[in-house]
Amino acid sequence: MARKAAIYLRFLQLAEALRGLPSLPALDPLEERMLELIARATQDRVRLSVRDMMSQQDLASPATLHARLKSMRDKGWITLADTEDSRRKQIELSQAALRHFDRLSECFLKAAEQRR
Repeated sequence: MARKAAIYLRFLQLAEALRGLPSLPALDPLEERMLELIARATQDRVRLSVRDMMSQQDLASPATLHARLKSMRDKGWITLADTEDSRRKQIELSQAALRHFDRLSECFLKAAEQRR
């Protein structure tokens, strides 16, 4: 197997082990995609509001996205912060979600180190 592919497959194995750890409740596939979108926006320092997320029609209908945001908030993955307009809420990663991404980064580094 190619070295790069082996690193990635090892990463997937390590990341899967994180799912068994007692932390946050699991996300469904749509929620995972939404979390990644929120994380990328956070990384790029782009403000992402609930309205912005609901306009992502390539993901799902606005009603489905709204329900998933509520679910992700209830599970502890995201928080909703006030903005200058009280009718708009900004989506932010929770501290627990940030720790999750830290753990995923550690898995990736570990996978890369084991294949050198």
